[in-house]
Amino acid sequence: DFATPRAVLTGHDYEITCAAICAELGLVISGSKEGPCLIHSMNGDLLRTLEGPERLQGPESCLRPKLIQVSREGHCVIYYENGLFCVFSVNGRLQATMETDDKIR
Repeated sequence: DFATPRAVLTGHDYEITCAAICAELGLVISGSKEGPCLIHSMNGDLLRTLEGPERLQGPESCLRPKLIQVSREGHCVIYYENGLFCVFSVNGRLQATMETDDKIR
């Protein structure tokens, strides 16, 4: 038997750079190279778009997500390439931000 995909997730215009799955909430969160992070249901429905803060100007204004983690309580932590951490609720609300100069892996 061959494995078949359960769902195809769409919505990104660029390559996916990070993703996290929360089986408890039935969510898949993914980030792309030049775009926002998206929240999908495990059935493939696009639920929300997570937009980072609009605090930058110029060519550095694009927030590129590198790491995503989601908790079973519904908090999504995203680390962006420029050293910015953002915490979102699964409803798409930005709850907190923090900047760091450390290299996070």
